[in-house]
Amino acid sequence: MVRVALKIAWRYLFAKKRFNAIHVITRISSIAVGVVTAAMICVLSVMNGFGVMVENTFSQFDPELRITATNGKSFHVSPAMKDSIMAIPEVNQISECIEEIALIEFEEKQMPVQLMGVDSVFNSITSISQLITDGQYQVYDGAFDRAVLGQQLAWKLGIGAHFSSGIKVYAPKRFAKVNMVRQDVNFNTETCFIAGTFAVNQQKYDESTMLVDIDLTRRLLEFDSTEVSSLLISTSNTDNAQEAIKQVLGDGYNVHNRYEQQKTFYDVLNVEKLLTTILLAFILLIATFNSIGALSMLIIDKKDDIHTLSCLGASDQLIRRIFLLEGWIVNAIGAICGVIIGVILCLIQQHYGIIKLGNGSEYIISAYPVVVQAWDIVLVTATVLILSLISVWIPVRKCKANNTRK
Repeated sequence: MVRVALKIAWRYLFAKKRFNAIHVITRISSIAVGVVTAAMICVLSVMNGFGVMVENTFSQFDPELRITATNGKSFHVSPAMKDSIMAIPEVNQISECIEEIALIEFEEKQMPVQLMGVDSVFNSITSISQLITDGQYQVYDGAFDRAVLGQQLAWKLGIGAHFSSGIKVYAPKRFAKVNMVRQDVNFNTETCFIAGTFAVNQQKYDESTMLVDIDLTRRLLEFDSTEVSSLLISTSNTDNAQEAIKQVLGDGYNVHNRYEQQKTFYDVLNVEKLLTTILLAFILLIATFNSIGALSMLIIDKKDDIHTLSCLGASDQLIRRIFLLEGWIVNAIGAICGVIIGVILCLIQQHYGIIKLGNGSEYIISAYPVVVQAWDIVLVTATVLILSLISVWIPVRKCKANNTRK
């Protein structure tokens, strides 16, 4: 039954025939499906490109694993704890980090910052040196405390890597009672000198982060030598190391990989991609429903053939299947051509960057980034075929030989 229906549908579609309005409408319907399919491939690939671009900038600043306390903002690290983590074969290095909100002052300009105290291993665990835009990465030069600021933060302060004036850093005293008369005695103060600026091209880092030596941070926040906000881990196998560390430390600690450290960003990106897919699928639904009119007109045009098939013993089910397959093939051809065209356009953009962002010099990258993923192709193709099947079923569901006889 299916083979017979497919052969007849194929003959209706590709056999030599007179060229009339029905065939024009059928081709327009197929072209519309192809255009929307190609647009879906291109839009999803561009979103993938932006996602990968941001992921790469995060990966240069974020460690492969970050250990934090489940409760509280800090915890104590014992030598035994470090040794147990380093005993895991997949763990390469451990870096201590202290993060806290502080107030900085430079030439009468004051601004709150995310103070990040790091040790000498931080540069090895992250790629911070590759993110330096001015000066150098250095948090202690042997004589003076130094600081590396986010590029936008330095711009707001009006400071550069070669300035000799110091930056004052203030943090509330941890254990002292608040003096309402003399507000100045409520704060610990440290001074450091700018060594460089960095850019992750993310607002949360570039506009508010300031890297300093971990010892300066401990003095400022009154932490002892074993207290940290987090431990940063570099590994040879992130998944295995993450599971092993969780087993070693127990439930009192969070062990987050790079995805989990930026979970909010990835969740927003996935929601945007989902909403875009739904919007494009709605447009695709409208395009596939163009086939309703074309298929309805074709059924009327082929009423004599339907009558002949009925006289030869064809059932109503076979007749419906013939036109169902024909409408589905029309949309499937459009979908396949759309996928091919979309992939070709994406590859051209990926290699040659034809479509620019602005004038090509205002942004981090000059052209729209594109990453074609196989899953997107499968998703788009499946969506087109399913919607096409639904749309062609509407005009053929009541198609019967009796309804088309003279």
